[in-house]
Parts: sequence; C-alpha cells; structure tokens
Amino acid sequence: MSIQAPTRPRTGLNELNQQNQQNQQNQQSRQNEHAGPRRRRGLSHGPGFWLIAVAFAVAMAFSAAPTPLYVLYQHRDHFSAFTVSIVFAAYAVGVIISLFLAGHLSDRWGRRRVLIPALLLEAAAGLVFLAAPALPGLIVARVVSGLGIGMITATATAHLGELHATARPGAHRARADLTATAANLGGLGVGPLVAGLLAEFVGSPLRTPFLVFIVLLVVAAIGVATVPETVEPAPVRRPYRPQRVAVPAQDRPRFFAAAAAAFAAFAILGLFSSLAPGFVAVTMHHPSRALAGLVAFLAFGTAAVAQMLLGRAPIEVQSRSGLALTAAGLVVVSAALWLPSLPLFLAGGAIAGAGAGVLLKVAISMAAELASPATRGETLAGLFLGGYVGLTVPVVGVGVATLYVSSQTAIGGFAVAMLVLLSVVGQQMPTRRSRG
Repeated sequence: MSIQAPTRPRTGLNELNQQNQQNQQNQQSRQNEHAGPRRRRGLSHGPGFWLIAVAFAVAMAFSAAPTPLYVLYQHRDHFSAFTVSIVFAAYAVGVIISLFLAGHLSDRWGRRRVLIPALLLEAAAGLVFLAAPALPGLIVARVVSGLGIGMITATATAHLGELHATARPGAHRARADLTATAANLGGLGVGPLVAGLLAEFVGSPLRTPFLVFIVLLVVAAIGVATVPETVEPAPVRRPYRPQRVAVPAQDRPRFFAAAAAAFAAFAILGLFSSLAPGFVAVTMHHPSRALAGLVAFLAFGTAAVAQMLLGRAPIEVQSRSGLALTAAGLVVVSAALWLPSLPLFLAGGAIAGAGAGVLLKVAISMAAELASPATRGETLAGLFLGGYVGLTVPVVGVGVATLYVSSQTAIGGFAVAMLVLLSVVGQQMPTRRSRG
C-alpha cells in the first residue's frame, strides 16, 4: 500500500493528459473535416498566383481607364489642364489615405479579407462615374477608386510573393516581383487603351468603358475568394494604428532610396496617365480618343516590357538602365513638345516609361528584401505611399504651371526637376557590383 499510494495520482494524471490529447485530436479532426471541403473547392497556390495577378491587373486597368476620357470631359465641361490635374490628384489622394490607414491591414486580417472589399470598392467607383458624371461626381469617383487601389497595391504584391513561395519552394522571388510589377504597370497601360478604343468605336463613350470594367471587377472579386489565404489572422486583436514603415534602422537609407525611386517613377507615369493625352489633343492637335489611350499605353506598356526584358539581370544593371532610360525619355519628351512632333513625343514616352518601369521594379525588390515576412505588406505599403505622393504633387504642379506658362515650359520644368531627383536617387541605388 505504501508503494501503490503515490502512484495513483500519477496514473490519474496520465489518464487526464491522455484524455486532453484525445480531445485535442478530435477537435483538430473536426476542424480538418470542415476545412477540407474549402480547400478542395478552392484553387491551389500555383493557379491562385495567376488569378491574383489578373485581379491586380484588372483593378489597375480600371484605375487608369478615365485617362483617354479626360479629353471628352474637357470638351463637354470646358475643363482646363489644371482641372484635369485636380481630378487626377483626387485619385492619388484617395490612394495615399488608403495606404496610410489600411494598406498594412492585410498583415493582420489576411490578404483576401482586404483584396475582396477593395475590388468591390473599385466597382462602386465605376457606379459613381455612371451615376454622377459632372465634376463633383468625377472627384468623388476618383477618391473612391484611390481608396480601393491603396488597399490593393501592397496587399496583392505581398500575396503574390507568398503564393509564389508556397507553390515553388526554394525558387527566387524575382518571378513574383516581376509578375507584381507587370500586373501593376501592365494594367495601367491596358486600361487607357481599352477605354480609348471603346470610347472611339462603341456608343456612349462616357458609359460603356465603366460598364465593362464593373463586370470585370465583380468577376475578379469572386475569383479572389477561391485563392488560398497566406496570412493567418492574429488570434488576439491588436490595437489599430495607422501605417508606419517597419524597416531596421541600418536599412533605412536603402529604403528611402527605394521610396524616392518609386516617387520619380510614379511622377513620370502619372504625367502620361493624366495630362499627356490633353497635350497631344490641344498642343499637337490630335484629338483622337484611341490615340489618347495609346499615349498612356505606350508609357505603361513599355514599362512592363522593360521589366520582363531586364527582370533576370543583376539589380545593379536594372538600376543603371532604369536611370538612363528615364533621363533620356524625359529629354526626348520635352524636345517633342517644343518642335512639336507627335512621333517623337510617343517615342519619348515609351523610353521614359521603360525607365520608370525598371526603376519601380528595383524599388519594389529592394523594399521586399528589407522587409521581414511579418511586416512585408506594411513595408510595401510605405513604399507605395512614397510612390503615390509622386503621383500627386508633380502632376498638380504641372497643372498649376499651365495656368501661367505654356505647356512646353511646364513640361520642361517637370523634366528638369525629375532629372535632379534621379541624380540624387542614383547616389543611393545599387549601381555597382558589391565586392565579396
């Protein structure tokens, strides 16, 4: 009895532990039973990667769809270039607000929980375009569109990287970075081209493009719901805070260089998605809607193509190429407006767009490399925050300048400012091979 007495509590404890383990296994089994059908109904990570890329491209295409339509609004309501820049800036302001307040939330809530509402928000912006086509409605629609894009850019970019890492373990992330930037810029290029062609050859030019994109956005949102989630929401809710950039102190100079490169790239691409079609129509006397869409398509299309051509090159080669192409394109565009020459303007836009696209890819790669997995969405949101500031301030500056000086002088001043910024960025970008 003296030997058995102390062993009874241990036996009871072991039985209790075994019972707890069995309960946990049963609970896990029930969870797997519930989770299994959802996984079977959804896509795997590989196809999900491409569906997110398509949804990303559709959203960006819609955000740029009004580009060739601004000329029509100008003619109908007698807008000035300054008014167009304000409407365009309203979009960028929406993006900045969204990036600051919600761009990082997918790190906590999950990627799909942010992407699906954001895509539906883009569709809502399309409905505002249809319901309120006057100036106040245009501004509201652009702000709403910007709010959705601010949620999409960093979230989709991070989601693509995580889906790629799961579908292709051990593979380099260059494919994910290239796909993200190609979807971003490719969408921005295709959107104006599609809208311009619809406005030129289909009836109701200020309605049909938006109807088409609303349908595409809703379909994209449904598709995203089938894609695997890559972020497990935190079990304990943390207090909400606005966006901040989570980058180690020693890496901040590189991050700020990446943000400055994104600023310059977005400023150049923003010019071609806002004021450039108006310059072609007014200064060069080519009012075609399809041509207005082509102007933006060339800049964004060559940006995506340049990224694909240089995507496998060392990052220092990409950096040097991006800086050189951007600077050369700015010079050609300025000269084309002074001559004036439409072919030269289109060529300059293509060259500058190619350089801006490569710069943006380098910036995204640098930021993604600096970020930890837990803060990747937050860090990318900070990068895009800097980029969309570049989309706002320079374009509005050019619009204000056109109130007092000619379009040629305004673009010349813009080119000089961008060349100065590029020279500063070049001092911090990886333009030489590291030794060792």
